[in-house]
Amino acid sequence: LEEARKVFDELPNPDVVSWSAMIAGYALQGYGLPALELFQKMQHEGVKPSKVVFLSILKACGSIGAITQGRLIHDQVIKSGLELDAAIGSTLVDMYAKCGSIEHAQEVFDKLPKRDVVSWNAIIAGYTRHEHG
Repeated sequence: LEEARKVFDELPNPDVVSWSAMIAGYALQGYGLPALELFQKMQHEGVKPSKVVFLSILKACGSIGAITQGRLIHDQVIKSGLELDAAIGSTLVDMYAKCGSIEHAQEVFDKLPKRDVVSWNAIIAGYTRHEHG
């Protein structure tokens, strides 16, 4: 990851795929704070987040309990029209649950037009984590 970051930092004009790969790398390795910092830098550079970026950064928020940032990113998801996407919805449910807001997790879950095994697992895990069931 360290080498990947060095290469990334040398890119003259990284595109959304480059940003996505780096943010996903941090998120998947459990480095939520560097993922958030890179996401903020990406936005400052004017790069529009893709679905993959949203999935990764929401995972990062959940891993470090960053509910304030998670809510702001949720607002961006809504503006981008991706809120009803099954993968995004499940990731939002997971993020809110991991951040301790099972009520918001349930609200997102209830709005999903189609619930699949991933969304059900996310909400059940959230309730289990917070001893509601």
